[in-house]
Amino acid sequence: MSSPALQIFAGPAARARLAERGLRAEDVGLIPAAAGGPKGLILNGLDRFVFGDWLPQSRQTVHLVGASIGAWRMATAALAHRDVADAFNVMAEAYVTQQYDVLPGEKRPRPEGVSKRFGEILGEIFEGREAEVLAHPRWRLHIVTSRGQHKGLGLLAREGRLRTPLGYLGAFAANAVSRPLLGRFLERVVFSDPRDRLPLKLNDFTTREVHLSRANLRGALLASCSIPFWLQAQHDLPGAPRGAYWDGGITDYHLHLDYRALQQAHAPLVLYPHFQRQVVPGWLDKALKHRHHATAFLDNVVLLCPSPEWIATLPGAKLPDRNDFIKLDADERRRRWRIAVNESQRLADEFAALTSRDTIQALSL
Repeated sequence: MSSPALQIFAGPAARARLAERGLRAEDVGLIPAAAGGPKGLILNGLDRFVFGDWLPQSRQTVHLVGASIGAWRMATAALAHRDVADAFNVMAEAYVTQQYDVLPGEKRPRPEGVSKRFGEILGEIFEGREAEVLAHPRWRLHIVTSRGQHKGLGLLAREGRLRTPLGYLGAFAANAVSRPLLGRFLERVVFSDPRDRLPLKLNDFTTREVHLSRANLRGALLASCSIPFWLQAQHDLPGAPRGAYWDGGITDYHLHLDYRALQQAHAPLVLYPHFQRQVVPGWLDKALKHRHHATAFLDNVVLLCPSPEWIATLPGAKLPDRNDFIKLDADERRRRWRIAVNESQRLADEFAALTSRDTIQALSL
């Protein structure tokens, strides 16, 4: 018998609720979606099931908060008023087939070319449909971006050939000392559905909240996916403070936010489909293992992720990742990524079986 593909972890409050009554769709009030580039493809099956089959069994408002590919996934959920499976299939195929030209003598595509093409991909999906995303009867979309600070030296206030590397060097050093010090270089800007603000206390890091609108939705999505040095920053988004906006994963790689305020709500659980057990605060914390442990912020979080044993059965014995663009030719990369997307259905099948139980014993986060 093969090993389970899906693992379920939970904070103490969530574990107690799962043991008492299992996992019910009406208990979920918020879904986070992490940055992580191609790794997010492995959650395609779960996304199709959660938004297409399971959550529609309930009636409550659910907040969807995402950074980078997570923001694209959550915007896709909000766009999918009718055919959820088709919407997520379109997203997966668009991500798998993206291709960028590399100039002769260079090893990587230039950021301006990547931004232009990636913006076109988002345009092909969302252009003219922004109002649909913002009118979903139940989902409330929140897109996380990282904005360069204007105070102090303001190195990241605008993008530049010299100031951007210097700014991120300073950000890296400041973050290594203390995560709050990163706030001297970058701030979290959340573009939120104007009908309902994000129901969390965002006091852990320098934060602004602005209204998501038809005018800034695609720009916010592109900004949230704009990895420094891989894509260009997006500047002066409509309705938001002026400045340079980068990938939301820089400040909030895995959205390790304070979710405890939701415990007082009618739907108190945070359902977190993720590609790993650890919820890393910021992208610059990837190498800082002491910041990878769970905190009280995650007390009411139910985290779903693929097991290491199942990941080992995927092509290359790993999840898709951004290095595949460099290490694999286009045909082989697409082949492997399509297999990963197809195999992700097993995670959905195991989750579907899990939701039918009256009690669930989750592992500790």
